[in-house]
Amino acid sequence: MALHSAISDITARIAERSRATRSAYLAQLQAAVTRPPSMDRMGCANLAHAVAGMPLDDRFKVVTERAPNIGIVTAYNDMLSAHTPLQGYPALIKDEARKLGATAQVAGGVPAMCDGVTQGTSGMELSLFSRDVIAMATAVALSHDMFDAALMLGVCDKIVPGLLIGALQFGHLPTVFVPAGPMPSGMANKEKAHVRELAAQGLVGRAGLLEAELKSYHSPGTCTFYGTANSNQMLLEAMGLHVPGTAFVAPGGALRDELTREAARTALGIIKSRRFAPIGQIVDERAIVNAMVALLATGGSTNHLIHWVAVAHSAGIVIDWNDFSDLSEVVPTLTHVYPNGSADVNQFQAAGGTGLVIRELLDAGFMHEDVLTVREGGIREFTREPALAGASLAWHDAGDSKDETIVRPAARPFSLTGGLKLLQGNLGRSVIKVSAVPDDRHVIEAPARVFDSQEALLQAFNAGELEQLCQHSAAKGLVCVVRWQGPQANGMPELHKLTPPLAVLQGKGYKVALVTDGRMSGASGKVPAAIHVSPEAVAGGPLAKVRDGDLVRLDAVTGDLNVLVAPAEWAARQLASMPQDLRLSNGVGMGRGLFAGMRERALTAEEGALSWM
Repeated sequence: MALHSAISDITARIAERSRATRSAYLAQLQAAVTRPPSMDRMGCANLAHAVAGMPLDDRFKVVTERAPNIGIVTAYNDMLSAHTPLQGYPALIKDEARKLGATAQVAGGVPAMCDGVTQGTSGMELSLFSRDVIAMATAVALSHDMFDAALMLGVCDKIVPGLLIGALQFGHLPTVFVPAGPMPSGMANKEKAHVRELAAQGLVGRAGLLEAELKSYHSPGTCTFYGTANSNQMLLEAMGLHVPGTAFVAPGGALRDELTREAARTALGIIKSRRFAPIGQIVDERAIVNAMVALLATGGSTNHLIHWVAVAHSAGIVIDWNDFSDLSEVVPTLTHVYPNGSADVNQFQAAGGTGLVIRELLDAGFMHEDVLTVREGGIREFTREPALAGASLAWHDAGDSKDETIVRPAARPFSLTGGLKLLQGNLGRSVIKVSAVPDDRHVIEAPARVFDSQEALLQAFNAGELEQLCQHSAAKGLVCVVRWQGPQANGMPELHKLTPPLAVLQGKGYKVALVTDGRMSGASGKVPAAIHVSPEAVAGGPLAKVRDGDLVRLDAVTGDLNVLVAPAEWAARQLASMPQDLRLSNGVGMGRGLFAGMRERALTAEEGALSWM
């Protein structure tokens, strides 16, 4: 089918907007490509240092035979369940490279923190900028500049965007991303959420809550809800940067091992065939739009309205939230995976997975098919699922949906529009994940209760104050405004801990919403939340004007986010300042002082919260 006119038009305007920056990026890429081979560029001492740690056979291949050399950048640690399986990947990759007459080296490791561990703690204030640290660490690893291709080993929230940003600084290298797959399904996500709500009400104690959490997060592999980590994998498939169908194959076992070996074969195949497919050429405006479409069609993580802006920027491409919003108006929602439904990613994979979604989007004209990928067969290869045929890999079409309560064809979508919505008005610009919010909660108009921290909101809930405010308001509800949570204020932590108490109030029939310049987890749930409000309060944004009792209207139907105060009064109202105790405590302890420069330099959320511009 022909490309949908809106997809074509939005892509064209992105290309036009990015003309100068993309041209400069490609010129830099071309200059790197046309240099002499590394063996000729490097001084003898430089080369000797580079190969000194290699086994003698590998050293001979590199120096004498001038064999291709793959640089491996790994985010392995055993703090993250999703990254634990990566421990053995370098050995598999090196072995496969040797079989093909090539070599591979672990060029470097990058830090990888778990947001699940740091949620609600001061450590979460390092989370967003850890993306930029990972990008810099990737650049450090590849700066040895003796690689013919690269493999990126990583899965979770900030790690994949960071690896991708870093890899794009070396856009001349063929680069393949290598995931690890999700853990087996544990406690059902809805049941887990229910236990959390009971705990927020004091009806389940610590022992009961811990038991539920341990049943939910119980083994190596990615968390099974469709949060930022798993959204990463969907987007990489849509951009053609994986071995096709790799995203949600379980860790361990022969199939996963063979897919990891296939990543090495794929990177070397680009080199040996002399096919011009470096990562900087693959990640063009069409690939970025394909990723945005896949995000919207699957109700993916709101974090990517920050991360993919930064990724695009790293390839010389300029996108903004208007682009996401306009795409969302035409891209249908094809999946219901928790928090947008009850299924987890293992059930999504069993129902058809990434291959089915990409095929449906391509066939309905919502994705560009004329794109470059790491595979010679192009993006069509990513509509197929891998399986073992004896000891070898084979791919087959994903077929029809095995469960239309989880994934549907484009002809019968869950919704005719995408899962994310741009909100704007006199409170600034914001986004909301509408795919998880019940239809009767898309419009909330209620008095504001303003908080300067998430801890203050939790204290007010535990004291019964929020329920009293809901009871006594004419709207039978309230809008919780949590400010001083943006990139410049404190590093823009996720505020996932606020979901259970607000869900409790909503479950009691009250109309509640959250408005904040902070982030929510990729697991943003059923409570309407206007997040990433830009400009942020500490930068003079309008959230700094809101007062307790102001009537706030969040309308996810019309895309409006306004405080209903007379324009003259609103214009004259003074901006509040961040409380002195917060200002003094921000950046103190838990390594936060090291990130002060990043906070000071950070751009807005809509500009990707870039800290290196």
